[in-house]
Amino acid sequence: MNLNVGSTDRVIRVVLGLVLLSLVFVGPKTMWGLIGLIPLVTGLFGRCALYSLLGMNTVR
Repeated sequence: MNLNVGSTDRVIRVVLGLVLLSLVFVGPKTMWGLIGLIPLVTGLFGRCALYSLLGMNTVR
């Protein structure tokens, strides 16, 4: 598996994922915060299926 998510993109995804995931525990306490798992996982693994489908790559 080739990485297709660059380092800056990965940091943004992890932070965004953690913020969205925190909505499950703090704030409105809604299950919509579980959507944060998607950017969190793609940021941690450095691979995004949508980027692959669109032919995008943010790795230098």
